[in-house]
Amino acid sequence: MRTALFIVYLLLVLTEIPEGATVGSTDLVVSLENGRIRGEYVTVKGTERRVKQYLGIPFARPPVGPLRLAAPQDAEPWEGERDCTQQPPMCVQDLEIVSNVSRTMSIEFTPPEISEDCLYLNVYTPAEAKQGDKLPVMVWIHGGGLTMGSASQYDGAPLAAYENIIMVIIQYRLGFLGFLSTGDEHAQGNWGFLDQLAALRWVKKNIEAFGGDSESVTVAGESAGAISASILTLSPQAKGLFQRAIFQSGVAMLGAYTSNDPLSFAKTIANLTGCDHSTTEEMAQCWRGKNKDEFIEAAKKSKIYLGAVVDGVFLTDLAEELLKRKEVLKIPVMMGITNHEFGWILPQSFAPPGWVNGMNRESVLPVINMFNPAGASYINSIIADEYLKDANTPEEIRDKFTEIMGDLLMTLPVVKVAGYHSDAGAPVYMYEFVHSAEFFKNTRPSFVKADHADDVIFMFGGCFWSGNIKIRGNITMEDEGFCRTMMAYWANFARTGSPSGPGLVSWPQYDKQKQEYMVLGLTQTVKQKLKDNRVHFATVTLPQKLEQLEAAAPSIQSWKLISASCETALRMHVWCNSLLSELSVDLFSLF
Repeated sequence: MRTALFIVYLLLVLTEIPEGATVGSTDLVVSLENGRIRGEYVTVKGTERRVKQYLGIPFARPPVGPLRLAAPQDAEPWEGERDCTQQPPMCVQDLEIVSNVSRTMSIEFTPPEISEDCLYLNVYTPAEAKQGDKLPVMVWIHGGGLTMGSASQYDGAPLAAYENIIMVIIQYRLGFLGFLSTGDEHAQGNWGFLDQLAALRWVKKNIEAFGGDSESVTVAGESAGAISASILTLSPQAKGLFQRAIFQSGVAMLGAYTSNDPLSFAKTIANLTGCDHSTTEEMAQCWRGKNKDEFIEAAKKSKIYLGAVVDGVFLTDLAEELLKRKEVLKIPVMMGITNHEFGWILPQSFAPPGWVNGMNRESVLPVINMFNPAGASYINSIIADEYLKDANTPEEIRDKFTEIMGDLLMTLPVVKVAGYHSDAGAPVYMYEFVHSAEFFKNTRPSFVKADHADDVIFMFGGCFWSGNIKIRGNITMEDEGFCRTMMAYWANFARTGSPSGPGLVSWPQYDKQKQEYMVLGLTQTVKQKLKDNRVHFATVTLPQKLEQLEAAAPSIQSWKLISASCETALRMHVWCNSLLSELSVDLFSLF
């Protein structure tokens, strides 16, 4: 009798295996185009729903040897089951910066090793998901200035568990190895963006095996990841690979990430890496023989940030020219900013010493000039005067300084790109994220509101992270509730192309007439015309003042030509180096 009961007990236990994390469970094996992979079950804080995660799935061959500075090639097949339970190596980058950013963001994270062999992605699915379920898919492109970041810095399990969607987090080559270009066939460039395309093609071919819908894919990203997603909507090579897009604090018009003249940068980098730049072929051959650490050191010395190049294939023209001509995917787009984009993380690298305690007027202009050397004589002074006119104390000047930089770097370009997508006939949903969480209070000053990237933690459900990455500090019940709200909005958009859904404040579509947008805080409200006073200044007041200056001093005529050619109003981030070369002006990112 006791033996029979024991057998019954064993049978009952074994029937629970699919719901638990067991080494031998066949439910964890997925058959892909290149072979079989095995993942693992993970739990998610606050819910009984489990998630299957598959880490380090190769979507391309290692970009080493002859494949360095070359388009990605499909991953090779493998025999047997591939273990996919360990985070993949990070692409080549400066790990010290990664650690510093994690501390600043109140994130507990131990980075994996770095390697050129880094073209992997992570997949998170609801535990019960199976082929044929046709679940919506979100493909996340990490930020980090196209120089840092990894899939392991995110955990897609909460979105999979709470919202019943499939999360895919991809990696792509970074820095010089990801974006070096000679401007010709020897090193065309855009390698990191081509990696992103390769990952999206992998999703198209394989995501059905995880229970996903290959015809319901949303590409999303923040900062450089948002710039990437935005650029992908402009690439003819991306057609059909995704049906929706999300841009969080970044758009393709951020000109520091787009160039149609990469050769000058290539020659500078050749000097830094000890390569002859007599011909582009010699440069490319030399780079392919260098050690990865030489590229890291060269990047530290140069402070050069590379990005997209107009190669005629992946990108056929500068971003704004394509947007003007409506040569953009007509798909639903969600985009937005935080209300303090230059509040804490970004000023660490650019603000003058002691800025936290207050600033004077004299310390503001040099930073603007650093971002816009072409406007140092006139334009930047007009901008500074406009923003600082009511600032009297050092603290008020500091706060206006952070507003200037946030508007120029993020807010105004995002508003303009929203208008372009709307004009092209695409549904657009705009937001401003305003919540400053309790867990940030020990890592940043009290004057900082919602900083750059704060929205990422909440839309990912970071309050419920419990795996390789966790939040340091006190997570309140209000924060958890807001995480649920943000996840719901993002998942609804991935499902339907609209963030609105049951139990949520209705999120109206953005158009150029009403310009309605959602304010995302512990409570959600709909407002109109994001930063309207600053947009009016950039589009109306500033051009008028430039006209007045030009009339008063004809010598300023060349500045007027520059402004007109580059569409000063809101163009703030599109390079016009070709127009400025004869004037020997280095236009970095503004006007």
